[in-house]
Amino acid sequence: MFTGIVQTTGKVISKTQTGDSFEFEISPEEDKYSEDIKTGESISVNGGCLTVTAIENRSFKFTAVKETLSKTNLGELIAGDYLNLEKAMSINSKLDGHLVQGHVDTTGKVNRIIENTGSHEYFISFSSKFRDFIIKIGSISIDGVSLTIADIPEETDDSIEIKIAIIPHTFQVTTFKYWKEGDTVNIEFDMMGKYIKRIFENNIK
Repeated sequence: MFTGIVQTTGKVISKTQTGDSFEFEISPEEDKYSEDIKTGESISVNGGCLTVTAIENRSFKFTAVKETLSKTNLGELIAGDYLNLEKAMSINSKLDGHLVQGHVDTTGKVNRIIENTGSHEYFISFSSKFRDFIIKIGSISIDGVSLTIADIPEETDDSIEIKIAIIPHTFQVTTFKYWKEGDTVNIEFDMMGKYIKRIFENNIK
């Protein structure tokens, strides 16, 4: 379980294909970030819950299997790319963001980026089949970052577009500063909303 508060970014050192999977080696930007990570622990990588398979000096490795690659943007990463990292929360952790499982629901596309004075606005679209999981001013995790949906400016039968606003601090400490129009991002919807939808569906049947 995670909070969606990114602790540091990491750089992809290598990406090696093994069958239908890819093994990644990541070097965290924060010094000594890997020192208390142990093999077998969970870590959020761009919002996906992955298992650490090896520790090498300042870097660590994980493997993304076929199922993970089909639901996330990890397969698109190449050496030199940056991603968001968060270690799993503990029972006594502060919940500054919202409860994030690290189970990516779908990917979205960055349609537009607006640079304002003191903030950035990002417009992201994804399939309309997830419309019941979002509300205006509701929580959402994008590439592992706990965010608030500022607006839902467009909705069609096929897709939904949301707007998120990013303050300078979040822009600097996450991969938002590297995002470009057309980029693919990982999306996890608020799990409370998913459970509520499931309960209502069962009660209607």
